[in-house]
Amino acid sequence: MAYVTGSKRSSGCVFCIPAQPDRAEDEQRHIVYRGAHAFIILNLYPYNPGHLLIAPYRHTADLESLTAGESAEMMALAQRALRALRTDTGPHGYNMGMNLGSVGGAGIADHLHLHLVPRWKGDTNFMPVIGGTKVLPELLSATAARLRERLAEVEEAGE
Repeated sequence: MAYVTGSKRSSGCVFCIPAQPDRAEDEQRHIVYRGAHAFIILNLYPYNPGHLLIAPYRHTADLESLTAGESAEMMALAQRALRALRTDTGPHGYNMGMNLGSVGGAGIADHLHLHLVPRWKGDTNFMPVIGGTKVLPELLSATAARLRERLAEVEEAGE
């Protein structure tokens, strides 16, 4: 609710992070994996547990401006994240996509990012439908720590 009312919104771009890792900052921001051109971060306002965002380090809102390396790595990170989520919590399906521009539904329109949302049969119940709220089973920091481990395992396995 703090985000909706505006009291928790930060100034500046939330996806503009340094390409060089800072472990303490990564944990605070819930960054779960870093590639050469893009990174994976937990959504602070998730649609479902494990809702990940994949974004390039470079600030751009234009999908067509992505370099071949940025574009390829974003899709490779999506594949890696799917494997990690499957191992971690076994979703029954996924929603994956981008909202381009504010008219296209992007809440943060100035820095493109790919949503990866794990889905389970029956994951919509009375809480979001009638209560208008989503219940998460654990803190984001616990989800981030677990997914960092799964992503490291995927990387070690060469997947």
